Amino acid sequence: MNNNDMMEKEEIFSKVLRAGRRTYFFDVRSTKADDYYLTITESKKFTNDDGSFHYKKHKIYIYKEDFNEFREILGEMTDYIIDEKGDEVISERHQKDFKKDYDTEDLNGEDDSKTSTESFTDIEFDDI
Repeated sequence: MNNNDMMEKEEIFSKVLRAGRRTYFFDVRSTKADDYYLTITESKKFTNDDGSFHYKKHKIYIYKEDFNEFREILGEMTDYIIDEKGDEVISERHQKDFKKDYDTEDLNGEDDSKTSTESFTDIEFDDI
């Protein structure tokens, strides 16, 4: 029974955004009190030296009481970036049609940006 409950919770409502080596999962989940909240998971594909792959995942939790502010700030930030820099991608690293496999090169440069956010990625806001 408990296993079925877990399955149902996973399937409330989900959307996937594939963006090159990154995939974003948007999932509506249920609290113990049967209210809903949102998780956003970033999964990033890395190539190992032997050619096999591994994925790094980072998840954030967003609860209903924060939706309006979250949406407002996200909108403000994305509008700011488009206003300041336009919607054309300037850097080759993040182009939408960027298909080349630069995984090994990325391991050196990309990890620095992750370290600052690493400790925040798995916080569950109920714990605060």
